[in-house]
Amino acid sequence: MTVLTTLLMLAPLAVPLLGALTYRTAGWRPATVWVSAVSAALVLAAAIALAVTVVGHGPRTALAGSVRADALSVFMLIVIGAVGLLATAATPAWLRGEITAGRATARTAARHSVLVQCFLAAMALAVLAANLGVVWVAIEATTIVTAFLVGQRRTKAAVEAAWKYVVICSTGIALALLGVLLLNYAASHGPRPAGLDWVRLLAAAPHLDPGVTRVAVALLILGFGTKAGLAPLHAWLPDAHGEAPAPVSALMSGVLLSVAFSVILRVKVIADAALGVGFARALLAVLAVASLLLAASLLIRQRDYKRMLAYSSIEHMGLLALGAAAGGPLALAAVLLHVLGHGLAKGTLFLSAGHVLHATRTSRIDQVRWLAARGPVLAGCLGFGVLALIGLPPFSIFASEVGIVRAGFATGIGWVTALALVFVLVIAAALIGHTSRMVLGTPDPVPDGPGAATAPVRLSISGAVPLVAGLLACAVLGVAAGPLATLLHLAAHTLTGTP
Repeated sequence: MTVLTTLLMLAPLAVPLLGALTYRTAGWRPATVWVSAVSAALVLAAAIALAVTVVGHGPRTALAGSVRADALSVFMLIVIGAVGLLATAATPAWLRGEITAGRATARTAARHSVLVQCFLAAMALAVLAANLGVVWVAIEATTIVTAFLVGQRRTKAAVEAAWKYVVICSTGIALALLGVLLLNYAASHGPRPAGLDWVRLLAAAPHLDPGVTRVAVALLILGFGTKAGLAPLHAWLPDAHGEAPAPVSALMSGVLLSVAFSVILRVKVIADAALGVGFARALLAVLAVASLLLAASLLIRQRDYKRMLAYSSIEHMGLLALGAAAGGPLALAAVLLHVLGHGLAKGTLFLSAGHVLHATRTSRIDQVRWLAARGPVLAGCLGFGVLALIGLPPFSIFASEVGIVRAGFATGIGWVTALALVFVLVIAAALIGHTSRMVLGTPDPVPDGPGAATAPVRLSISGAVPLVAGLLACAVLGVAAGPLATLLHLAAHTLTGTP
């Protein structure tokens, strides 16, 4: 392995930490405004270069095997870099709005940027770590960092959301820790001691004690499922996403949930090898139906558009669980395509919601009207973002949902898939209904002023470009996966334990 490959593997960890150090020492000023976006762009560039290397030469390791880049790792790095670039490119415009409104200062902006860069580094570590124990530490680190970001505004609602996030996610991560310890016990007492290294665990999986492994897998899926926003430990997600700054909500919903779910996918590979496909499939199918039912029931009467987007995230995590339950290379390729498409669409929508909040000073759906006439660019991004989210062509979520549904009917969980389709249709109707009232609804008579229902909604070029770019990328990905197709194929086979 060349020095260049090692540097590419370490760059997604080192570059954001250097960005955090820059903001910590230099603060938020004109010279540092775009450091965060440059950092995310470099992470994306390193991920693409690593993808080329992995596709051509197979998995790579660094730091004596403690960091490992395989097809799944580099694909998740691409998701982190792509959605991270959207969020950080939109951050300067969002922070200017916050500072203008008196809700933030240059010091707040600097602290925000430091935490976001640490957040990116922690997520990169979670997907690159070759050891399940280190992955657990990285996921816990994301909880600590994002708790401060959720409570950034220091209002009563924001602080409550941050504490709720910490308490529930800590409960989930404690379950995951117990699962890690039990899996380590099973691996250490088999004929081929494996520790917690992913590769050695998979090789030793057929020899693990079935009883201990079954409990460990259940705890790991429930624990990391908490961080992924799956029912039943989902309650932190609507509050945290609703109160977090818009760029942070974009990162949490578009990336963090999927990073946590990628750990579940790796655990499922070991579970299938040790216990057969039935155990993990049944557990994931139950979580999928519970998450979709919850999202559908709560979206019908939803009154807050940021919470609406948060409940939609629970829906899409449920769809990922359904695809993982179906299993097989085609289903898992669809799951990974869904991860990227959802990240782009949901990131765009949360960023759009941040601009709507700045313009209208409210997050209530019934108090936002006539956006198409007041701000056509913002209204277009919001409207097309919802169309992408519900899976209309040409957006990539259409292709990924079709792949997940086909795999579900083909692998013996047809009734679960049919039930999921009903919930998806209900959710799509709710999202279209709420969004159409915001974009096209007749304005209510309210006093004139900056937040009046008839006041223009202006979107700067720096604010509009990330939104349009995210939607275009999601549409292009739906038409042709291009070079990503080979990477998706390799990652899917990695997740089935097949060559």
